[in-house]
Amino acid sequence: MLAETICSAVSAAGLGIAAVTAYRRRFLRAVRIAAYALVPVALVLTGVVQWLSGVVFKPTVWIGFGLLALAWVLFLATRALERRGAAGGAGAAKPRGAVAPAASAPALGGGAAGPSPTPRSAPAEDFSDIEAILKKHGI
Repeated sequence: MLAETICSAVSAAGLGIAAVTAYRRRFLRAVRIAAYALVPVALVLTGVVQWLSGVVFKPTVWIGFGLLALAWVLFLATRALERRGAAGGAGAAKPRGAVAPAASAPALGGGAAGPSPTPRSAPAEDFSDIEAILKKHGI
């Protein structure tokens, strides 16, 4: 009941300020002030103020918000530790400078049935075309 009275008083004061502003021939500003002044009354009439006051004064709601905040902090902490590489999971078993082992048969082109009949050879490192381009540009 108190919140509704306060919202009504704020709206009435805002509409009074809008009327004075309109009297001074600043109509655009007066309409904007009137729009802001109508918001508290609209919130009261839609029931948002009553719902909000019910949420604020219930301890179980605050416990829920606290648990939600705790979950969010834990999530952010695990993300930060994961990015720093300090996680104690499977990702921490490899040292930072580890190199991947040689490619397995499926990575070389063989499917689940095994390696393909004609294994692919490693591409030859031919950089002659790149060297020609660099020489052309004087690099």
